[in-house]
Amino acid sequence: MPMPDASTPVAADHESLRDALVRGNATLARIGPILAHLMATPDHSLFSDEIIARIRGMCHHLAWQVLRAQAEAAGQAGREAFAERHGAALAEHMLATPGLLAHSHALALEWQLTERLETQYGIDPVLSPLVQELIASEDSGLASSAMASLTAQARFAQAQRRMELPLAELPGDIFHDLLMNWRAYSGQLRSDAMIRAEAKLRNAFDEGAGRIALMSRVIASMGGEGRRALDIDHGGAAFYLTALATRTGQSRVAAVLSTNHEQTARLALGLRGAGLDSAEVERQVLRIDPKAVPPREIAEMPPEAARQILSESASAGVV
Repeated sequence: MPMPDASTPVAADHESLRDALVRGNATLARIGPILAHLMATPDHSLFSDEIIARIRGMCHHLAWQVLRAQAEAAGQAGREAFAERHGAALAEHMLATPGLLAHSHALALEWQLTERLETQYGIDPVLSPLVQELIASEDSGLASSAMASLTAQARFAQAQRRMELPLAELPGDIFHDLLMNWRAYSGQLRSDAMIRAEAKLRNAFDEGAGRIALMSRVIASMGGEGRRALDIDHGGAAFYLTALATRTGQSRVAAVLSTNHEQTARLALGLRGAGLDSAEVERQVLRIDPKAVPPREIAEMPPEAARQILSESASAGVV
């Protein structure tokens, strides 16, 4: 029997099967590294089912917002249905974006910490004692910023309970990467409606109005008093993490990851680098993880030395 010509349906079927095998091989090739990682990591708190589900939920919500904007720009009826129809595929594409994935992961971990602190210590996830004090401040500018931060934190809590992430809450660079990812996903099919939708999304975006930016400005406005946020009972999780990042020069992702119980050294270095003395460092480390063993080396370490070590770690590209 002669071999089928490349243009025949049989040949097309063969190519389709080959493509399916290529995709299958790519999936199978990932099994070994993933299994090796899981077997080598007894504690899966960084990758629990809840954390993974929350990350997927946030990415799906981001995809839904972009697609809804596209449908609106095209004047389509059934915008919600359009977004739902294409959302899963676009969300999976977005999950391959390292910056977005790291940011979403950090938000999920932050919310997990926030809920745990509420359960263990009764720390309100939105209104901490520090925020109450700042809202009542005689400095009207600081009071106004604190109120804006309170509102933003309330929105964050609501969004996390729904496993959502508004586009407006993304850092500027990640927002840009997301739109570029959307372009790449659409490829040659990018329409005039998509161009209009992207322009509208960019014009509406204001990074400075986001929760993290608002809290960073509050901490900066407090000056030396910003270290008060590093008492987690007083500042609450959101301001605690913001102050830890701001006062040490770390990324907020790194600050969040340092609260994992396998990262005691990183947390202790951060707290020391932020200006806490060794007794305060120990208290805060144990507040985050009562079973932790704070490193003794912190006691004699100057804050600048702690910040230098953290900076070297960041330069190595770990976080």
